[in-house]
Amino acid sequence: MEPIVSVSHVKKSYQKRKDKTVVKAVDDISFQVHKGEIVGLLGPNGAGKTTTIKMICGLLKPNQGTIKIQGLDNSKHRLKSLKHISAVLEGNRNLYWRLTVRENLEYFAGNRGKSKKQVKDQIDYLLELFHLKMKEHELVNRLSRGMQQKLAIAVAMLADTEVILLDEPTLGLDVETSYEVRDILKKIVRDEARTIIISSHDMAVIQAVCERVIIVNNGKIVTDNRVEDLIALFDARQYTITLGQPLIHRQITQLKACFSNFEYESEQLKPKLVVELLSAEQIYQVFDILKKNETPVEDINRNTINFEQVFIKIIKGETGHANHSSLSSKSSKASN
Repeated sequence: MEPIVSVSHVKKSYQKRKDKTVVKAVDDISFQVHKGEIVGLLGPNGAGKTTTIKMICGLLKPNQGTIKIQGLDNSKHRLKSLKHISAVLEGNRNLYWRLTVRENLEYFAGNRGKSKKQVKDQIDYLLELFHLKMKEHELVNRLSRGMQQKLAIAVAMLADTEVILLDEPTLGLDVETSYEVRDILKKIVRDEARTIIISSHDMAVIQAVCERVIIVNNGKIVTDNRVEDLIALFDARQYTITLGQPLIHRQITQLKACFSNFEYESEQLKPKLVVELLSAEQIYQVFDILKKNETPVEDINRNTINFEQVFIKIIKGETGHANHSSLSSKSSKASN
């Protein structure tokens, strides 16, 4: 299957005004997004993520490499390629605040060459989908942040593009509205076979919505893989053990020697030991060390990992598996 978005060996550099030094914002990145995927494009501040987003949207031109949308190079065929993509950048700034909810939808549909009559049914559908029907005649500047954000996404959907790019779609939303937006995004992909690329710092949203993530750091892709595979990859056997008495110095020294990821919390009513195992059998090493001083174990729990922890581990380079995960993802795509 041909990718709907293809980024190939893209580079982008900037020259600082003060000392004229060249900064590589994006350094030879390549990835593909296929129809019907919902993909997270992530990275810490300054990683090159925003520059990549702006290049995909045609707001910036790469110094090198190509970006194709539906097979069209967006540098050579900018207008034609951008007909296939709509975006919500920096929250809700793609709205006119002195127009009503319905008027915004009608206005932006008109920019795409559609009349009010042509889009009436679609607007009615979107107002219901985003729970905005009761506010359709309200000025946008009187809406809550959550309603403005939902309207911004509805405007992007109204363009009927195959690809929707969302930059921080849940930024500043309350918990209830954030969950509502998540459900809407999953419904869009499931029912309409749209392709969505999400940039967000809200890792709970990425874990709940995205099938796959591309993580950028220092201008390069550090991993490209399915969310569930990354969680499984980093789902180390980490246990919290509540003890009946403090550890002695010799036990702490032995535990540190055996386990690189080891924490001991002694300044509380019940001392706690947190240890990360490389294999299930290593739990016996822990108990052997505890047994030497007959340290009683009152409770033991296996800790679960979430995607926020996975993201932090990848960015910190705490594993050598990132490149392998990227390769496995690409090879699986090629075989489909």
